[in-house]
Amino acid sequence: MYDLIVVGGGHAGCEAAHIGAVLGLKTALITSNIKNIADMPCNPSIGGTAKGIIVREIDALGGIMGRVADQSHFQIKMLNNGKGPAVRSLRAQADKVTYPRIMLETLNNTPNLSIIEGMVENLTIENNKVTGVILSDGTIINAKAVILTTGTYLKGSILIGSENTPGGPHGEARSNYLSDNLKKLGLNIQRLKTGTPPRIKESSIDFSKMKEEVGDNNYYTFSHDLEPQYKIDKQQKCYLIYTTPETHEIINANLDKSAMYGGHVTGVGPRYCPSIEDKIVRFKDKERHQLFMEPESMHYDEWYIQGFSTSMPRDVQELMVHSLPGLENAVITKYAYAIEYDAIDPLQMKLSLENKVIENLFTAGQINGTSGYEEAAAQGLISGINAHHKLNGIEPLILKRNEAYIGVLIDDLVTKGTAEPYRMLTSRAEFRLILRHDNADLRLRELGYLNGTIDKERYQKLKEKENSINEVKNILRNNNLQLNNETKEIFKNYNIEIPSYSVSLYLLLKRPEISINFIKELINLSYERDILEEVEIEVKYEGYIAKAYKEAEKMLKLEEKTIPEDIDYNDILNLASEARQKLENVRPKSLGQAARISGVNPSDLSVLSVYLKKKYNK
Repeated sequence: MYDLIVVGGGHAGCEAAHIGAVLGLKTALITSNIKNIADMPCNPSIGGTAKGIIVREIDALGGIMGRVADQSHFQIKMLNNGKGPAVRSLRAQADKVTYPRIMLETLNNTPNLSIIEGMVENLTIENNKVTGVILSDGTIINAKAVILTTGTYLKGSILIGSENTPGGPHGEARSNYLSDNLKKLGLNIQRLKTGTPPRIKESSIDFSKMKEEVGDNNYYTFSHDLEPQYKIDKQQKCYLIYTTPETHEIINANLDKSAMYGGHVTGVGPRYCPSIEDKIVRFKDKERHQLFMEPESMHYDEWYIQGFSTSMPRDVQELMVHSLPGLENAVITKYAYAIEYDAIDPLQMKLSLENKVIENLFTAGQINGTSGYEEAAAQGLISGINAHHKLNGIEPLILKRNEAYIGVLIDDLVTKGTAEPYRMLTSRAEFRLILRHDNADLRLRELGYLNGTIDKERYQKLKEKENSINEVKNILRNNNLQLNNETKEIFKNYNIEIPSYSVSLYLLLKRPEISINFIKELINLSYERDILEEVEIEVKYEGYIAKAYKEAEKMLKLEEKTIPEDIDYNDILNLASEARQKLENVRPKSLGQAARISGVNPSDLSVLSVYLKKKYNK
């Protein structure tokens, strides 16, 4: 008998199983193939725009994705470094062999955690509460809670042109019956699609026709605790290329052969990570599309064409690849494919990621309608924490939209649902100036400590960082610019206009042309780079950040107006019929959540607010 069973060994499953075991639950991770734990069937990168911030948040809350990525990547860079701090995030090219190996070692060394090979095809239920799982061979394994993290394995089908082959990624065995059995239990099932590009043999690539893309010259980590595990000058190069007019001609001439445009796809694909044929059809005005050549591993010679996902037949893929610069003689080692799979309707989840239909059943990752390793890992972490909390009578950890991208992700899924694979974007977060890469630990590490996922040593490190930030701010406030010959010379050397009057260094730093490195020329600041960068951001954007917090306070006031679970929306007169239907379907926890439901208008909120005050005195 286990406390917790996690079904699936992908990125969601790894985080869920690890954190459940760390919190003291006797945990079993059940996967169809141990060799595929933390597999990267798509591009083996970790992070990216907004996604890199999610990885930092996972680490701040005690998750393991960031630590494993730091130990296994061969290139890392800060995206949008020339833009404002709200949109900066890390992206690392992880090694496809090393990352899963380190993840498996991490799981194997986690107390309370067992890994079992098997295919889960059903659940055992008593009094509408999950009590375990049934494997394909009939074996029943009992547990107090179950987390489903099935990825693309639920009735997965590989599509290449008109070919439709049942299976998961790499042609692995799929789960044939679990989604049907979930449907019988009352869960709504939808069909989604994603895909991958061709893999190319390294020795057949002419890199001289491509633009080099190198890693950053600064050291970075996803983890708030690990020191950098790499050398800047030893980072692997990636390369930039573009599609050609010939590429577009080939695709347009063969659209009817594509699985998508040939009518062979039934699932809905990701809007923000479309296939190359979809890009060319949707963006006809674009003469070319950007592609990146990235190695999959330092242990073998396959390269990945990021941005070239397709479901064209193999012969057309050959023509497409050979039309690209540097790939005229390329050897395709693995053809691209689309994959369809079953997922549940995320509107049937609570904010805790527990299912509304079956008690103690949680879901995380692609089964919830998301795309991406990072989104999956975030949900796995939260579902693992909340499974523990549910079994121990503790209030669930619900991250708010102003606290974390993870909070935005889960709130979007639970409140708005999704009919296509959901991808996190900075534009989805209304408080993105608060939810930055640099302050993930300042935002979330204390929450991790309070929820038992961060130990005292790491918490103490957070407190030391907070103290250092305050110390530097006080130094800047208490020291004025000295307008003497020495400081005037420093201004001249930096080609910065010399101020006509003295101000505090704190106010001086607010000026756009003044950096924290310039301030260091004026006063000794022997603090770590991350401390000084945090101070620089907080000082320069102080007014904007204060405004964002005020906006967040308005939202939180609506969040505080809770809606009883047993409310009957049919009793509320003057609600629009669409609003009544949407509210009944989502059953929001608060007026704030209700306000974010598509189809619920301000007039409906007013009616609901009056009703709550009248009947429940809320």
